[in-house]
Amino acid sequence: MIHQYKLNGYNIVLDVYSNSLHVTDNLAYDIIALYKDKSKEEIVEIIKNKYPDLTNNDICECLSDIEQLERDNKLFSEDVYKDVPVNKISEGNIVKALCLHVSHACNLNCSYCFASQGNYKGKRALMSFEVGKQALDFLIKNSGNVRNLEVDFFGGEPLMNLDVCKQLVQYARSIEKQHNKNFRFTLTTNGMLIDDDVISFANQEMDNVVLSLDGRKHVHDRLRKDINGNGSYDVIVPKFKKLVDNRTKGTYYIRGTFTHHNTDFTNDILHMADLGFKELSMEPVVCSPDDEYALNEKDLPVLLEQYELLAKIMLEREKAGKGFTFYHYMIDLNHGPCIHKRLSGCGSGREYLAVTPWGELFPCHQFVSDSRYSMGDVWKGVTNTGLRKKFELCNTYTKEECKNCWAKLYCSGGCAANAYHATGNINGTYEYGCILFKKRMECAIMLQIARAETAD
Repeated sequence: MIHQYKLNGYNIVLDVYSNSLHVTDNLAYDIIALYKDKSKEEIVEIIKNKYPDLTNNDICECLSDIEQLERDNKLFSEDVYKDVPVNKISEGNIVKALCLHVSHACNLNCSYCFASQGNYKGKRALMSFEVGKQALDFLIKNSGNVRNLEVDFFGGEPLMNLDVCKQLVQYARSIEKQHNKNFRFTLTTNGMLIDDDVISFANQEMDNVVLSLDGRKHVHDRLRKDINGNGSYDVIVPKFKKLVDNRTKGTYYIRGTFTHHNTDFTNDILHMADLGFKELSMEPVVCSPDDEYALNEKDLPVLLEQYELLAKIMLEREKAGKGFTFYHYMIDLNHGPCIHKRLSGCGSGREYLAVTPWGELFPCHQFVSDSRYSMGDVWKGVTNTGLRKKFELCNTYTKEECKNCWAKLYCSGGCAANAYHATGNINGTYEYGCILFKKRMECAIMLQIARAETAD
């Protein structure tokens, strides 16, 4: 399978299964498009009509080069991954990461919040140290020989339960060596409660900090308000800047959401970059199509143009020494994830689980509060083994819509939660999201080509 497209002056050809990438001239690009459907004689005739200045020898030389690439499995290579066994993907029910919902309460009232303003359509609650401790013990017990364990302090707003977060980190540090483990912590916060103490704690213990900001003030404040209806931009931006400016170890990124109201989201990303933030992410909103901020079909062409515009501006800024990272354009074409990761994705429902304040297990944070997706608890472990099996079978080779998709080894079949909310089935396809993802991958690949060209 190959994928051909033109972007920013480049003719790009990706061979999906070998991951070979080719930047071609117009002649090779056109011949590759015809190669599998036309005979050699037909190709020569078609190309001669399009390029009358070319000789038959010119065309045949190009054909010969393409034939050699095919023999070398760098074009039109066969799918060597379709028979990778599912049990290899799932790695024997090993759990590697937990999303700890230390707070089902929030000090903001964001309109688009998938967590229903932090309480997940249930009661407000804070996780106790005892429940969190049991969750960490559960993770160690079920992690097998995996050494690096990931724990995300999540909410609601986790800083509303800061003391328990600190206690849990202290507990993890006290036991990790005896179990040959290394805990890596992430804090996801809206920023309202960031102060010097939080900054110090984040620098000392958090491998990553995720900061929620939607971009320009009027965009952010439209949907991210406090409980009194006031926008939160003016409160959090100085706090974010102080945290980032004083980040002494670990990473961070700013995570935004774009909606129908800011389909020109490139301006929000550039605004955040101009504020001094260099690690950026911007996600499309996932919500009911009836919501006034929901993305619609008319927005789609605008969004695709925005992704291309963003990639081009990023190259310009890099040349000017003002570069920044956009999370969705981070791609390693030479040393990317192993095939098991490419097939299975984030590992929700298997390697990655969410834990509620009372210790109930769910496949990920986006399934919390849906009783049909309860998987057990941190004391008894995963008891809903049938559901775990469904998630094991949720990958790029079990989804009919993915079979002929060129991007399937990059998206791993997409987000199970988004598929479920869009179709009612974790093995379904969130088509709108797929279109956006493929455009992001095209832009990411183009960026790699342009950077390599500059380096040469």
